[in-house]
Amino acid sequence: MATISATDLEQLAEIELQKEEDEEQGRHGYRPDRPPPPRRVSFSQDTSHPYYDVARHGILQVTGNQDTSHPYYDVARHGILQVTGNQDTSHLLLRFSSCLMPPSHQLNHHHLLQYLMYTLDQYVESDYTVVYFHHGLRSNNKPSLHWLRNAYREFDRKYKKNLKALYVVHPTNFIRIIWNIFQPLISHKFGKKLTYVNYLAELRDHLSCDQLLIPPDVLRHDERLRAAQKGGPHPSSKTPPPRPPLPTQQFGVSLQYIVEKNQGVMIPPVMSQTVSYLKDKGLQTEGIFRRSARVQLIKDVQKLYNQGKPVVFEQYGDIHVPAVILKTFLRELPEPLLTFPLYHQIQDIVRVESSLRVTTCKSILESLPEHNYMVLKYLLCFLNMVSQQSIVNKMSPSNLACVFGVNLSWPSQGSVSLTSLTPLNIFTEILIEHYHTVFSSRCPQAEVLP
Repeated sequence: MATISATDLEQLAEIELQKEEDEEQGRHGYRPDRPPPPRRVSFSQDTSHPYYDVARHGILQVTGNQDTSHPYYDVARHGILQVTGNQDTSHLLLRFSSCLMPPSHQLNHHHLLQYLMYTLDQYVESDYTVVYFHHGLRSNNKPSLHWLRNAYREFDRKYKKNLKALYVVHPTNFIRIIWNIFQPLISHKFGKKLTYVNYLAELRDHLSCDQLLIPPDVLRHDERLRAAQKGGPHPSSKTPPPRPPLPTQQFGVSLQYIVEKNQGVMIPPVMSQTVSYLKDKGLQTEGIFRRSARVQLIKDVQKLYNQGKPVVFEQYGDIHVPAVILKTFLRELPEPLLTFPLYHQIQDIVRVESSLRVTTCKSILESLPEHNYMVLKYLLCFLNMVSQQSIVNKMSPSNLACVFGVNLSWPSQGSVSLTSLTPLNIFTEILIEHYHTVFSSRCPQAEVLP
């Protein structure tokens, strides 16, 4: 069976997080560019509290700490971390809330790691439990995987030996993929301490939540999940009736619809404009197509395209905006560019001998509808150009395949699984690297190339 590389898993994790974020935005109008306000929580004044000697100083539980001279004020003021005592087990509870993390440009993640270690240093000689609220982790506030690896390595045996349990509340596919990435680093003993908790009611089965300050965003998210589980409507939400697409619509409509509404133009305007801009300005940008852009900004650009308004990429000052727009367009097609019927043939590429794979890919593409073939050839011609600059932009055919494979093909039911990711990337890499051979025998009459 094909193995899944760490790079594949990281790419899939990014895709899952983006998908979760898009779904959350669509349902609730969340604005990830709007940081949560700092929270103020007073520490316990109860002298009988088992940790009063520490809590009275307000180092941790005063998450809205007004002492600007505190060495970790810049992190502590957000209230991301809370420490309390658990009356049931007489040991500490540490709560980490993703929804309270501000955008990355407002938070020094290296300082955050130091703050976590500074906090744990005060308690690691006692038993403690960690509760991680995953809801609210977004593409604009998440730490990098490199940071996560460093964090795990920094938390040596001193920190791990007295950790009794790690509860991950409201886990998503992103969390499960990240766990797969980290499995080679994680000991079996530590792995047994992890428990996924789908609902807050389940968390209360494991520990007392009376002293655990649960952010309002997490409470609302839990209510929505439970309502959805019961088949009822989401609280305080209304599902608008579906609206017909605008004549100028570019995202979420078929290629045929775009042709009909754009006077027979075969290459969708959003594709031709992003590719043209990137060809002129972005071929030598390191990590092109691997970097993200602000989610709300991407939504704004999509809206402009859908309304038929001009988009001037120069005004955004970020070469990654058109790169993300191109990927988003492909991902939001009702049917993938490589079409549903070809999905299983693409998956079978791993069963073909390496020497025959280029010919096989060429044969598979022969059955594509003319319009799909023309748009695909236009895109792959451009990606081949990008790969030729890989010494500078670090985007080899393999790296580009990791980005574009999942945006070119997916099954008609469900999503791309971990095991299906490798053949999809292999197929896409062949199309990019051997573009001139794969697309040599078929030249559509109305062919357009970048």
